[in-house]
Amino acid sequence: MPMGREDIVETEIPVSQLAIGMHVIRLDRPWEDTDFLLQGFILQTEEDVLAVQQQCETVIVEGRVQVAPTAERHAPLSRRKTSTKTSKPNVSQQPSAIPKRKVTYVNKVDASREMATARMNYADAKATAKNIMSSLRLGRTLEMNQIHQVVDDCVDSVLRNDNALLLLTKIKNKDEYTAEHCINVSILSAAFAKHLGLLEGEIRTVALCGLLHDVGKMRIDDEILNKPGALTPEEFAVMKNHTTFGRDVLAALPRLAHAAVDVAYSHHERMDGKGYPRGLSGQQIPLFAKIVGLVDTYDAITSSRVYDKGRASMEALQIIHRNKGAQFDAELAVEFIRMVGVYPPGSIVEMTNGEVGIVVATHPTSKLKPRVLLVRDANKQPLAIFREANLLKETQDSSGQPYKIAREVPDESFGIVMKDFIEQGILNRKAPDVSASVDDGHGES
Repeated sequence: MPMGREDIVETEIPVSQLAIGMHVIRLDRPWEDTDFLLQGFILQTEEDVLAVQQQCETVIVEGRVQVAPTAERHAPLSRRKTSTKTSKPNVSQQPSAIPKRKVTYVNKVDASREMATARMNYADAKATAKNIMSSLRLGRTLEMNQIHQVVDDCVDSVLRNDNALLLLTKIKNKDEYTAEHCINVSILSAAFAKHLGLLEGEIRTVALCGLLHDVGKMRIDDEILNKPGALTPEEFAVMKNHTTFGRDVLAALPRLAHAAVDVAYSHHERMDGKGYPRGLSGQQIPLFAKIVGLVDTYDAITSSRVYDKGRASMEALQIIHRNKGAQFDAELAVEFIRMVGVYPPGSIVEMTNGEVGIVVATHPTSKLKPRVLLVRDANKQPLAIFREANLLKETQDSSGQPYKIAREVPDESFGIVMKDFIEQGILNRKAPDVSASVDDGHGES
């Protein structure tokens, strides 16, 4: 007899009833009026409980209840080898709003352990993305088995520890923008779906949608697609056709999730109805199209292209925040900002004591206190031994002060090039804690 599934229920309780382990999702006042950075967190210590009790009278908490099994589940939580072929939601199954039911995912391995596998998966995915583009240019049939395999491999990595692949999306090569953008959108969409608590089959489907969302651009002339300046109104009208081209290309493929067709067609629709090609608005836009459209914008803003220089992650998040409710689904925008955080993996940060490091992993409930690999001293000179500072544990520097981040700096600042660190395998290995006394570590080559 099936045991059923767990559904999420929301309960309002007085703060006097709070206990460690409860998941607080809403307060009785605006989040910005409190000291809490995150809009939603799990109470992990007595200090957490006390902080909420001091600032609120009632809160909404999430809890799980066992529900009888139904026929509407999209996919099992533990993936089978055939999941990409048998558990694809079609357009009619795809919701337009964030489902209330959620799955809680926990990273299963350390980010440094996952990095080597993530690098191979990213390289395979990038090669596949290039093959997709060249095949479409030449009119060849897409290798769908290969596409499904690289998507599965990347999602597997995201489910083990999303920090590793998220860090790799920070590598930006202007000359390889199209292929990198497709795989970055796929990875970021999968990580976002994991953050939202979607079912595993849905995560795989939205990752596939992300990889294929821009295939219609291969039918746009290079003179327009790679124009170094702003497009004229006539050229932009041609560019907008890539959504219809994408729909037509994908609709002709066998054994492809209907959702991928819909996302290629709808990822430029806006909540206010001012998008294209159909001018859909609000709940008319499918959830996966909203997710991919949001992620597509974020990666485009943070990437350097022939006509624009990439901007910092924080600036991209500020743009998304300003446009929530108009261009982007407001709830999704808030959740995406929460997932990425102030200092996402791959960010280069300067500490308050002048040292410089690379964010290698973030904590889901403490985005301001990531793990940082320190690679430059206070004088901005390379450290002989790279050390890791876990800001959540308030690791102290040589003067006895806790490490804190002062600011994020652009890639290549102080001679730190993310691509070099990754290619040299420096981020593949677990560095010694900064407070430990060791004789070996990660020095620069």
